[in-house]
Amino acid sequence: MGEVVELTIVERLCESLPVEMTLTLPFEQRQKSRLRTRLDNGVDVGLFLPRGTVLRHGDLLRTTSGLVVEVQAALESVSTAQTDDPLLLARAAYHLGNRHVPLQVGPGWLRYLHDHVLDRMVQELGLAVISEQAPFEPEAGAQGEVNVHHHHHDHPA
Repeated sequence: MGEVVELTIVERLCESLPVEMTLTLPFEQRQKSRLRTRLDNGVDVGLFLPRGTVLRHGDLLRTTSGLVVEVQAALESVSTAQTDDPLLLARAAYHLGNRHVPLQVGPGWLRYLHDHVLDRMVQELGLAVISEQAPFEPEAGAQGEVNVHHHHHDHPA
């Protein structure tokens, strides 16, 4: 019986090349620079990327054997808060940011990993909140990093 060889990914590509395989991961795993996982076709793969690398939907990676792999953002349990009022949207973003919540921002909406406590807070601010399965692509911080750590404590507003 032949030896199983695991693919190894060590490079994020800057240029656009034809995609040969896909890798679908939730956001938490797309923040890991070292990870053993499986490509969408079931093939084992190891990620060995520079520390601090955050993979985004559509990023292209190359294995040591030259295969090009496209990153796909997995569907996750998220809450999407919506309003037509830009002031309410800004207030909700402020309060969520004050709690260090990773946040995806779109026109008229905010998205965060589902949390019923945060849902209630955002609803009390006046936004409509829906729980759904959707890809999660939060904003990068000022230095480009995104840190997910769930803790709830009240900061003075």
